[in-house]
Amino acid sequence: MQHRHADFFDKAGPFTLRQIAEHVGATLLDDGAGARPIEDVRPLMTAGPSHLSFFDNRRYAEQLTATDAGACIVAKGDARRVPTSAVVLTAPAPYTAFAMALQLFYADALRSKAAAEAAGPNSALVHPSARLDEGATVEPGAVIGREAVVGSGTIVAAGAVIGYRAVLGRDCYVGAGASLTHAVVGDRVIIHAGARVGQDGFGFAMGGAKGCLKVPQIGCVVIGDDVEIGANTTIDRGSIDDTVIGAGTKIDNLVQIGHNVRIGKLCLLMSQVGIAGSTHVGDGVIMAGQAGIGGHIEIGDRVRIAGQAGVFGSVPAGETWSGYPARPHREALRTQAALWRLASMLRAIEKLISRSEQ
Repeated sequence: MQHRHADFFDKAGPFTLRQIAEHVGATLLDDGAGARPIEDVRPLMTAGPSHLSFFDNRRYAEQLTATDAGACIVAKGDARRVPTSAVVLTAPAPYTAFAMALQLFYADALRSKAAAEAAGPNSALVHPSARLDEGATVEPGAVIGREAVVGSGTIVAAGAVIGYRAVLGRDCYVGAGASLTHAVVGDRVIIHAGARVGQDGFGFAMGGAKGCLKVPQIGCVVIGDDVEIGANTTIDRGSIDDTVIGAGTKIDNLVQIGHNVRIGKLCLLMSQVGIAGSTHVGDGVIMAGQAGIGGHIEIGDRVRIAGQAGVFGSVPAGETWSGYPARPHREALRTQAALWRLASMLRAIEKLISRSEQ
C-alpha cells in the first residue's frame, strides 16, 4: 500500500502566495498573483500547479526548468530559470525560506502527536514526587522518575525514561525509547528516539592488581535552548565538571559526545562524529560525518572539520581542517596530491634501477 506524507501529518492551508511570502520573508515578483492559493509543498519533480517548491542547488537546474510547480522560491539570480507557468518568489536563502513554508503547512511535523489522553491516566509511570507542569504530556509506557521536572508543553513519547531529578524545560520533545538522566535541559529542545543523555562517561583509573578502577561520574549534562539531538546519539555526563551543549546546536544521529565535553552555540555535528572527553568546542563549529576529535583539546569558533578527519590537536578559530591526521585543508590536499604522485615516481625509479642493472 502506497502512503504519502499526508497519511502521517496534518496539513494546514491552503495559503495564498502573499501569506506565504510574508511568512517566509520572500519577495513575490508577480504581485497580481498574491491571492493565488497554494495547497501544499512538493519537490520540483512532483510539484503540480497548486504546489510550492524551491530551487537552491545547481545540480537540479534541469528539474527547475521542467517543473510543473505553481510557485517556486529561488535566489534572485535564478528567477530567469523558473518556467513561466510558475510564480516566482525570491529569497536570499531559498532553502531556509522553504523550511519556513514547511513549518507553516506542517506545524505538527515538528512534534509528535500526543497519545496520552486516548491511552488513559495509568498508561505511563510517573513518580508521585515528579512535577509535570500544566500542558506537559507523557505518552504510554514512559517513565518519569523521582523528583523529575517536565515543563509546560513538553511531550515525553512512548517508552522514554526521564531519570531522577532530571529537568526538562518548556515545549521540548523526548522521542520514543530515549533516556535522560543527570541532565538539565532548556526550552524547545528535541531529543529523538533512542538517544541516551546523561549516562556514565568512560572513566577508569589504570593499573593496580585489580586492573581498571571505575571513576565515579558526578557531573551532569547541561543542554541549552533550541538544541536538537539525533536518534541513537549518546551524550555522557561529566566526571567532575559538566558536559555542556550550547544553545541552538544541532546534533545528528549516531554521534558520541564524551564526558566533560563543552560544545558552544549554533554548532552542527553530522552523523557518526565522535568527540573524546574534556574537549572544548567553540561557537558556530561544523563537524562533517565520521570526524573523530581527540580528548583534552580546543576547537576554536567557526572551525570546519571535514568528513572522516582525525583531529588530535587544537584547531585555531576560523580554520578548515581535513585528513588523517587532520591538518589545515590546503596542506592536507597538497599531502594527498603528493601521495598520488608518489606511485608514478616509484615506477620511474624502478625503471632506472632496472636499466642500470642491465
